[in-house]
This record gives sequence, C-alpha cells and structure tokens, in this order.
Amino acid sequence: MNSVPSLQNSTTNNLLLTKQKMNGNFYISTDKSQLDKNLITDFLSNHSYWAQGRSEQTIEKSIENSLCFGVFTSENKQVGFARVVTDYAVFAWLLDVFILEDFRGRGLGKMLMSAIITREDLQGLKRWGLGTRDAHGLYEKYGFTSLSKPEIMMERVL
Repeated sequence: MNSVPSLQNSTTNNLLLTKQKMNGNFYISTDKSQLDKNLITDFLSNHSYWAQGRSEQTIEKSIENSLCFGVFTSENKQVGFARVVTDYAVFAWLLDVFILEDFRGRGLGKMLMSAIITREDLQGLKRWGLGTRDAHGLYEKYGFTSLSKPEIMMERVL
C-alpha cells in the first residue's frame, strides 16, 4: 500500500493541497500526475448531467489548463474531482465537481470545497462563479449565492 504523499512547499504547483482527512481515509491533491483521467472522463461523459458526451480530448485539454483537485483514498484510489479556471488575481470559475456515488454522504464534498476555497493562491479573488442544478445547499456553505446582479451577466453558449 502506498502512503499518502507528504505536504510539499506551497510554491510548488503540484503540491499536495492538504493533509486534511475524513476518518483518516481520504486526502486531496492538486498533483495532476495522480489523476485517474479514465475515471474522470467516464464520470463526466457518462454519469454527469452537465458534461454528457464530452469527448476525452476535451476533458484532457480542460485538465491541462485548469487547477485540478483530486479526492483520493489512503490507497490512492481517486473518488472525487473538481477543477478551477482562474487568473489568480480577479476571478475563479469552479467546474466539474463530483464525488463518486459510492463515496457520497461521507463529507467528502465538504472536504473538497474547503480545500478549494482555502487554498492560499486563490485568496483575495473578487469573484467566484459556478453553475449547479442540484447542489446549491453545499455551495451556499462556502459563500456562493445566486447572482446579485443577473442583469449585468451574460453568457455565450455554443
């Protein structure tokens, strides 16, 4: 059995985000080399409501160009994922958040959100955004609200 990686210097891009654990069985890492891209692709393309049919190539490109967070068991099996698109100065957009069904109800979504929201290089941003159909209650615990001025927001959907 592999051990949980140790906390690395916070200036490293692929650092272990936190040693925070739930019952000692889970950890979060931003090391992209740990990500199970097959699991992420399968979940997003086949099991999510928001990314049905998204291609493997598109998912790969989105991972390459995002700050990614993986939720792992102490045996290094991935059970959750989220990614953030940001300029590290003004805004961040949270996307593709999921915990595998067999691991829901254990506080892992809260653990993941806490790790994302408290990450040092994401502090001081002026605006965070996300879209959700069914997890408003979770995100509200981390300061997300409905748009304060929806009349000034626009989108371009292709």
